[in-house]
Amino acid sequence: MSREELIAAVDEEISRLEKVRALLQSSGGSRISTSFGNRPRKKRVLSADARARIAAAQKRRWAKQKAGQSAKK
Repeated sequence: MSREELIAAVDEEISRLEKVRALLQSSGGSRISTSFGNRPRKKRVLSADARARIAAAQKRRWAKQKAGQSAKK
């Protein structure tokens, strides 16, 4: 790209951003909310059966890992 093409591309981008800024300012003063992180999250509840299945799966993974470690020694 030549220098003139770069300057033209920058000028186009500036004009586009100025149009967006004007649209945002003329939107009646309404605020755009970006505070999604401020909402409290709902606590996820697992059933006792689900917790037991997860615990059993983790114990199987630990046992498999321990068996692999003792076989390497």
